[in-house]
Amino acid sequence: MASWLVNSGLCYVGYFLEVGLFLFLFWRGQWTRLVGVFFYVAALFGIDGLLRPFVLHRYGLTSREYVYVFYLSDFILALAAFLLVCSFFRRACVHEEKMWRHLRLLLVTVFILVLGVSVISLSRQYGDLFTRSIVEFEQNLYFTCLVLNTLLYLFMQQIASADEELELLVCGMGIQFAAPAAGWALVYLTPGGAYAPALQRFIMPLCNAGMLLTWFYAIARLPKPASEVATKGKLPVLAQATAPKI
Repeated sequence: MASWLVNSGLCYVGYFLEVGLFLFLFWRGQWTRLVGVFFYVAALFGIDGLLRPFVLHRYGLTSREYVYVFYLSDFILALAAFLLVCSFFRRACVHEEKMWRHLRLLLVTVFILVLGVSVISLSRQYGDLFTRSIVEFEQNLYFTCLVLNTLLYLFMQQIASADEELELLVCGMGIQFAAPAAGWALVYLTPGGAYAPALQRFIMPLCNAGMLLTWFYAIARLPKPASEVATKGKLPVLAQATAPKI
């Protein structure tokens, strides 16, 4: 009973933060500047706060309808997360068009590779191919997003980016990706994945709330002048190493 109350409380905190951030972006006109974040938050609340509870109430936890909706919505969220990380890469390279062209090609290639690996892995399995295909692709895509998000953060440190808002948005995504990664790790590392359900029940809504709070702080605080966003006023690390000494 106590665990159910804690889990329900964390879920409702997440719903409140999702709605609050969505309304804040909309009423303050920030959604036009942060389109990716706006639609990702809308997808989170639309799926976790509306769609899944409705199907669960109408058809039940063990129904085939709920299973299909659950896995399909997970696929949609994984795809939305990947697109959001790509948009963060684009923003980080806003003043580096040549670099963005290479990164865009790399991101497309990574997505195709993830799809190919998922298909190859699925061809060796049997059973319910519908749910297995979605779960396999979703897990691979989430892990890819975690790696890309980490590389993006390191990349921003390397180029000495002064876009502190983007840094916090990327950190928020890192918090969000930590929960699924830890859950799937426990599934494979523990006998029968004994601790995975408990982790998903508590840690996932907690990480979701952590991401939303980080985003709230990043977006709601006073914005920096546009002239300060391009650079911190110092050479990137690589440039410092190769700069001529006077």
